[in-house]
Parts: sequence; C-alpha cells; structure tokens
Amino acid sequence: MAVAEKAAQKQAQPKETTNPYESMIQRFDVAAKIIGLDEETYNILKTPQRQYVVSLPVAMDNGKVQVFEGYRIIHNTSRGPSKGGIRYALEVNQDEVKALAAWMTWKCAIADIPYGGAKGGITVDASKLSLGELERLTRAYTRAMVDVFGVDKDIPAPDVATGPREMAWIVDEFSRMQGSFQPGVVTGKPLHLGGSEGRVEATGRGVNTAALEAMRQMRLDPRKATAAVQGFGNVGSISAKYMEDAGLRIVAISDHTGAFSNSKGISIGDAIKYRNANNGVLKGFTGGKLISNEELLALDVDVLAPCALENQIRQANAADVKAQLIVEGANGPTTAGADKILQEKGIIVVPDILANGGGVTVSYMEWTQNRFGYYYAEDEINKRADRSMSRAFENVWAVGKKYKVSMRIAAYIFALEKVAKAVQSRGHY
Repeated sequence: MAVAEKAAQKQAQPKETTNPYESMIQRFDVAAKIIGLDEETYNILKTPQRQYVVSLPVAMDNGKVQVFEGYRIIHNTSRGPSKGGIRYALEVNQDEVKALAAWMTWKCAIADIPYGGAKGGITVDASKLSLGELERLTRAYTRAMVDVFGVDKDIPAPDVATGPREMAWIVDEFSRMQGSFQPGVVTGKPLHLGGSEGRVEATGRGVNTAALEAMRQMRLDPRKATAAVQGFGNVGSISAKYMEDAGLRIVAISDHTGAFSNSKGISIGDAIKYRNANNGVLKGFTGGKLISNEELLALDVDVLAPCALENQIRQANAADVKAQLIVEGANGPTTAGADKILQEKGIIVVPDILANGGGVTVSYMEWTQNRFGYYYAEDEINKRADRSMSRAFENVWAVGKKYKVSMRIAAYIFALEKVAKAVQSRGHY
C-alpha cells in the first residue's frame, strides 16, 4: 500500500462496516486527508444538501390502502442539476440512498459530466405488486416529488427493479402536473418517448471498457484471460456479453437464484436466452455446474466483475479472492474494510464510481438530446461513451500514479478535487 494512503487510512482508522454511507465516508476521509481538503468544503461535501422522506398511500388491488416509504436525496448540485436512479427494493433505507447519492456526485465528476449527485428509492418488493399497483405506486412517488424533480433541477433514471416502463410513467405523471410534455425530466426512457439509443447497454459496455483499459495497463491479453461475473441483470449480463465479445472466457455467472461455473467457458448468449425464457432468472441453467455466490467470488480467474449488490466482498472473504483485477459493475460491492486486504494481495480494483459510469454518461447524452430535439445514431452514442470511459480511466490512473494510491482512492481524489473547486468557486454564505 502507498505511503500517503497508509498514513491517511491510519488516521481515519477504517473499520469493517456494511453500512454503505459509512463505507463511502471512510474512502472520502482518506482522499480528503491526502489532498488537504479544507474543513469548510469537507463539511459541505460530507453532508447531503437535501433529504426527502415521503409516505406513499397506494390503493391495492384488494381494495385496501397500503403505505410505502419513499426517498429522494440530493447530495450536491455545485456542478449542475442532480442526477441519479430510483430503486425499488426492500433493503432501501435512508443511509443506503445517502451513499448512492454521494457516489453519483463522484461518478459524474469522474465522467466529466455537468451534473451533481442524487438517488431515490421506495422500500418495496416490486415483484409482489401487480402491474396496476406498480404504476399507482410510481405515480404516487412522482406526485410526492413534483417539486423536487425537474429538467434543470433533479433528473431521475432507472435502477434496481425499475426500467423504461417506470420512467415512462414518471414522464407522463410529471408532464400532466406541469401542463406540458417534459421528456427530459428522466433518462432511461423508452425510445419512442425520447429515450436514447445505446442506453440499455451503456453501463455494461462501460464496465467492459474499464476492464479492457485496466488489462492494457496490466499487460493482460483479453484473448487469454478468464472472468467471473456476479449478477446477471442488465449490468452483469451485458458486461459479460461485451467481455466475451472482446475475447475473455467467462467461466462463471450468477444471480440471486444461484451461481454456475464452467472452466471451458459459458456461452453468454445462451445464458441470456435461458434467463429471458425463465422468468428472468438463471435457476436451473444447465450451462455450468451449480456453485454458491461466495464460491464464485473466490474462483481463480483473471477478472472478477461484481455486478450485483453492495457488500459482496468483505473483510471476511477478501482474502479468498484470487482474481488479478476486480471491475465493480455494482455500486458499493466492496466494503472499506476489504480494501486493505485486496491492496495487500496486489489486486487492482477499478472502483464503482469509475467502472459503472457508462450509464450516467449515456443518460447525459439522452438529456441533451431531449433538450435540443436532435437524436444521435447508436454508433455515435457508443463512440462518444467509449471515449468518455477511456478518458475517465486514464485520468484516474494518472492520479493513482501521482499520489501512489489505489485506483479507488485515486477516483475519490479526482472527483473531490473537481467538486471542491466548484463549491469553492460558487462561494459560501
């Protein structure tokens, strides 16, 4: 571990935590100490600007009214309107949303996009709701947030258990309440409502670009490399497909129903077809041997891509990781307590706030297309996104070399310096 990072970590004294906000703050503290961030700016960036918690009464199909809790947290808007997804999950809570909002601030800064960070969510198991209940819940959330959302204020997007359908409902409800059609209020919309070409694939494509850039620096030939991908939703499956197309042999994949390994390689196209025909899950997949998700994380592969949920690599299992390279497709898949172990093992980690930035990059393009009324072809979107991801990687890699720190701390340093300048330039009152 680098001297500067060791000293800062010793002062911060990070302890193992599975609280995503505390985990974010531990990395933030290390980076802030290394660059000597002043106390005023530190306090501003440590705390979200605004936090909204709302109760959402929804008429259920059985005639009863159920009340759900919804959140929207704006972390920072110094560099532009806030941007961040909306997730529907039982695990959604205020600390998780605070962390995700802060990560969006850093992610947008690293991608050099003029946005701040935000995140939203509803504590709900969306799989238990009917289509009508889901729509009524989404519209209720939109009505509760009508003064928060806005094309120039706060722009949501899909996240866990949300997608183009939910974004279309938000556009419709928000537009009704504003009295005019405003497609730019969200991104990740269906193409026929102002969505962008390439948006569905954007995050997974960016994860692959980040992986290939890291492999180039490590002198790893993709055509001779193996990979394991945890998570087989939009991000995981598309990351795996792009990696396979680049020549990597994908020897393991997983979702919440099980993990599957095959040393000869798994056909990702076949796995995607199976998942799509099997209610969206991999359960029963015959293209590999059934293993656990913990076993997948410990496989002897060149590249490990955790693309599921937070806190997958922890102090308890970090020593078992054998991959040379970890590329974080998910938000917060590695705890702060695990970072030190991975560094001591010499494992390079491309952090989430860099690796999964392809999604917000294309979201920004969607937003600008909505504002200008001019839409790019898919190949143009992909070229722009690939260039942006490669540039972001190069910037963070250079910061890592300059300060002799891990890529994660380098990413935080790069983002903090950029956001801090915006805060300081705008002044305090």
